[in-house]
Order: sequence, then C-alpha cells, then structure tokens
Amino acid sequence: LFGGQIVGQALVAAARAVSRDEQVHSLHCYFVRAGDPKVPVLYEVERTRTGKSFSVRSVKAIQHGKPIFTCQASFQLSQESPVQHQFTMPTVPPPEELLTQEELIQKFLQNPNLAERYRKHLNKIQAEDVPIDIKPVNPPDIFSSEPQEPKQLFWVRARGYIGETDMKVHCCVAAYISDYAFLGTALLPHRQYHIKFMVSLDHSMWFHAPFRADHWMLYECESPWAGSCRGLVQGRLWRRDGVLAVTCAQEGVIRVEQRPNQSKL
Repeated sequence: LFGGQIVGQALVAAARAVSRDEQVHSLHCYFVRAGDPKVPVLYEVERTRTGKSFSVRSVKAIQHGKPIFTCQASFQLSQESPVQHQFTMPTVPPPEELLTQEELIQKFLQNPNLAERYRKHLNKIQAEDVPIDIKPVNPPDIFSSEPQEPKQLFWVRARGYIGETDMKVHCCVAAYISDYAFLGTALLPHRQYHIKFMVSLDHSMWFHAPFRADHWMLYECESPWAGSCRGLVQGRLWRRDGVLAVTCAQEGVIRVEQRPNQSKL
C-alpha cells in the first residue's frame, strides 16, 4: 500500500473525531507492517485528549487483526499571535513554463536508442495511475549514475477540482501528495547503486497556513543525512504567493546493491 494513502486516510479518520472548528496542525506516524492491497484497512480512533485549544487523536490502521500503521494527530482552534516568521520560498520558474512528468517521460521514450530496460522502467512509471500533477523544476538525468545534490523541487497539485471546503480535506490530500517521490531525494547522491528495498519508517507533518491542494504548490525536498540503511528527508510545501503552508519529515529504510557495469544505450 502507498504510505501517503494510509497517512491521508488516517487523517480523515482523526478529523472526523474533532469539531469542525478545530484544524490539524501536526501529525506523527509510524509504518509498522507492510500493507495488504487485497483487503480493507480498518481505522480505529482514540480520543486521547480534548482540550480548550488543542485536541489529540490517536489512530491505528489495522489489517488481519494487527496494526500496520499508527498515527497521532493534533488539532487546534484558531489563535492569533504576533510571533510570526518563515523561510523565504526558493525562486523557480512558474509551473506554466515546465513540462509534466508524463511529458518528460514521453520525450525520453521517443529516443530510438533508448535501452530496453529503461523503456520498460519508464512505461511502468507511465502506467501508474497517480492522482497528482507533477512538474519537476530540475528533472534529474535518469540515465546518469553521477551523484547529485540531495535536493529536489517539484510543482505539485491534486488532479481534479476539490474546491472551497473544510481545510481538513485539503490537509488529507496534502498528506497523500507529501509521500510521493519524497524518500527518493536521499538516493540522489548514490545513483551508482540499484535499489533492493526502500520503504518509509515514519512520517511527520506540520500545517502552518491555509492552502488549496488542487492549486499548484512548490514541494522543496532535501535529505540532510543517510546512513545505517536509513535515509532522512525534509520537505516544505509552498503556496504560489510565497507562504509556507506545510513542513514534512520522513525517515525510511534504504537497501541497495552495486549496479552492474554496462552500456547506458
């Protein structure tokens, strides 16, 4: 099961156990077992605390009678404060000037000299039904094994129209979006290796300002550390007007093997 789907659905379950006026400000999750796509997921919510300003809800995602995922989400009633600051949004081309991930793949597939293994890999990516529009700002050369800085920038948005609705809905969709291609940032300096196994261990999010998940947002991802078969990634979702909307962090297991030496074409 896709981790972002479980995070998003768990947040839906938690959000249904608080009042409409309370909005999620943070969530912290652990993926404890592999999910089974053949059976439904049961979300069990515990009302851990309901306070005057903050409420905490604990969620377990259960399959075959065992938890596959645990999450704690904290909700807050709106409060004003003069203590405010944020980082500055990176300067990047607007999404209208960039190609979508599908268009980039189509461009690669038109190369008659493309090796069959790359063609199969790209066709597999293209066949995935991803409900997200993605426009990489600096798409990596997928045929190169040269190390790159562990940073990525994407314009992202949910496909289709969500509209003006409870902010909780947009937060749940952002939870789904935030897990897509996130952990892969930690692999950019290590492209000489073939991935044997990569899976999320935990995922945290902090929600700062209102946003629309069906509007373009800049997803700034970076990996400050990797080691011990684990990689750490951090991300920031920026609104187009430069407001920092969401901060994310994730750690995952990464196991690799040396790529065989062979021609790229």
